[in-house]
Amino acid sequence: MFTKQFEIRWNDLDANMHLANASYMNFMSHTRMAFFEEFGFSLHEIAKHELAPIVFYEHIYYFKEAHIGDPITVGLEVTGLSGDGMFFSIEHNFYDERAKNIAHCEMLGAWMNFKTRKLTHLNDELMACASRFPKSKDFKILTKADTRKYQKRPIDLNL
Repeated sequence: MFTKQFEIRWNDLDANMHLANASYMNFMSHTRMAFFEEFGFSLHEIAKHELAPIVFYEHIYYFKEAHIGDPITVGLEVTGLSGDGMFFSIEHNFYDERAKNIAHCEMLGAWMNFKTRKLTHLNDELMACASRFPKSKDFKILTKADTRKYQKRPIDLNL
């Protein structure tokens, strides 16, 4: 498991004086970018290929509160990757200083070409980097069906 350590700052809190939902998302995003950098997907490298990672969903489950000054560890495991590298799924786990799991997140993301604004597969060079990702014990090759499992569609307002 890839991990990154953080300390909860006052601006990470919500009105209940515990770690805010948005802060969980920021810590996960920071951890993902550190992970990608370690495996050849630095911001410079993906910009060279006109790529940007995007998130389709993050489902977060909270188990225990975290407070100001608490050290936390954010874990990352790659649970899926499509055959062409376009889609990826990741699980994040948050741990307190006693290694107790305080939150869990399942996310689905993809790579977008930031010029065309369309989803895109990884080229051979980046696929070679992605093939080195450490994989979870339940890792799977993602199919299109996996990316549509929740069947959510936009519902516009009737104005």
